[in-house]
Amino acid sequence: MENRTFYNEILTEHNIHPLHKFKMINPKNSLRGVNPSCGDDITLQLNVSDDGVIEDGAFFGDGCAISQASADIMLDMILGKSVEEALALKDTFLKMIKDQVTEEELELLEEAGALQDISHMPSRVKCAVLGWHTLEEILKNGSDKTSVTTE
Repeated sequence: MENRTFYNEILTEHNIHPLHKFKMINPKNSLRGVNPSCGDDITLQLNVSDDGVIEDGAFFGDGCAISQASADIMLDMILGKSVEEALALKDTFLKMIKDQVTEEELELLEEAGALQDISHMPSRVKCAVLGWHTLEEILKNGSDKTSVTTE
């Protein structure tokens, strides 16, 4: 029970005091992510260097506490990482949400592990993965699309 309280505090802190929720000036990449079933609507912005390092990032928009906290935690984790490292973290996060992650992989997710219980709440999974799917789309395809929808 103590562990669950700690994780709830992490999610609450990232929702109420997000470090990365703002609009960047002239981001290189920007993509909107939408979860129509919940009303989550975020825009993820990234600056990736020519050598493939995520130098800066932010998000803005509205949504439930889970979508907002998940996007903020994700940005904490990927800033300063290579595109390949960020995509590997995304894969590990999605494995966790599907309840298929090992203990070693869970440790790699740091604070994102606070969202592990979401795997047992199917209606909230789309909320937790919205930012991560938007990240994947930006890193693999740039900003060619106008939006990503979680289905």
